[in-house]
Amino acid sequence: MKIIVGLSGGVDSSVAAHILLEQGFEVEALFMKNWEEDDKDGHCTAEQDLSDAQKVADKLGIILHTVNFSADYWEDVFAHFLQEHKKGRTPNPDVLCNQKIKFKAFLDYALSLGADKIATGHYARIKEIDGVFQLKIGLDNGKDQSYFLHLLNQYQLSKSLFPLGEINKTEVRDIATKNGFITADKKDSTGICFIGERNFSEFLQTYLPKQEGDIVDENGQFIKHHQGLAFYTIGQRKGLEIGGGFGTSGEPWFVADKRLDSNELIVVQGDNPLLYHQSLSASIPHWITTTPTFPLKCSAKIRYRQASQDCTINAQNGEIEVTFNQPQRAITPGQSVVFYDKDICLGGAIIEHRK
Repeated sequence: MKIIVGLSGGVDSSVAAHILLEQGFEVEALFMKNWEEDDKDGHCTAEQDLSDAQKVADKLGIILHTVNFSADYWEDVFAHFLQEHKKGRTPNPDVLCNQKIKFKAFLDYALSLGADKIATGHYARIKEIDGVFQLKIGLDNGKDQSYFLHLLNQYQLSKSLFPLGEINKTEVRDIATKNGFITADKKDSTGICFIGERNFSEFLQTYLPKQEGDIVDENGQFIKHHQGLAFYTIGQRKGLEIGGGFGTSGEPWFVADKRLDSNELIVVQGDNPLLYHQSLSASIPHWITTTPTFPLKCSAKIRYRQASQDCTINAQNGEIEVTFNQPQRAITPGQSVVFYDKDICLGGAIIEHRK
């Protein structure tokens, strides 16, 4: 069986390729370029990543193909990313990138090269039962990436392998070190390449116009001006730059709400009740196996790395209503709510409103 591994130039995909070779598969690799920016400030490391990927491929003795999906990424991921921010929402481009680029454009391209399946360095597992494919959490709970993979369908799962799903990050580093991979001590990438270590608000302002408005507290008292609601997210603390002289305590300030009609950013101090909501409505639900029967008791995450929270799901007017057993902090419209039955990822939806 021929497997083409998405080799990113990081340690995870390097070890994924190694494991597949050890398991006896015919392995080739593919490096994807997804962003076309001429980056003079070192924020996007594509050139270095390609160099590292080539060195790993040479070490393993496998072919490395390269492909440019920048146009696909712009059309299928980044355009949506900008549109959502214009609406004052906070999208998750990594979820869409997996659905549209890594497990569609990459999958199609790999199959055209003669692959039977693709593989990536994601920390997740796939289990087949009677022809039905389940997406399960990775055994390393601290690295589990099923949240970002919840939009995958049966066909995509049937054509994919996650060699790291059964091991933890420490083991991955050890394997890379023992095999002399240049990526063994390479820092994990954070966020999306085209943003990198940049200031997020400054990056967005190169694509979206500033729309100055007021930052006010929960009582409507003016604090300062903001540059545009698109540049802030619910629960945000960093970047507000609200100094002393406001509020009654020294606690930090957080974004609690965005009022699109008045272009106001609502901020609160400390662990304020306005940051918490017990239910949400969500649209465009995607179920990995079959649509469940409602009401459904399960657990859910409203952000990556959050511990799963017990909830009940009901269907209502084409959307789903999710009620948590306990109030949740900083439920954010535009983000994904992802559902679980113990270690099985059931699917997810896009958060529209919190209640």
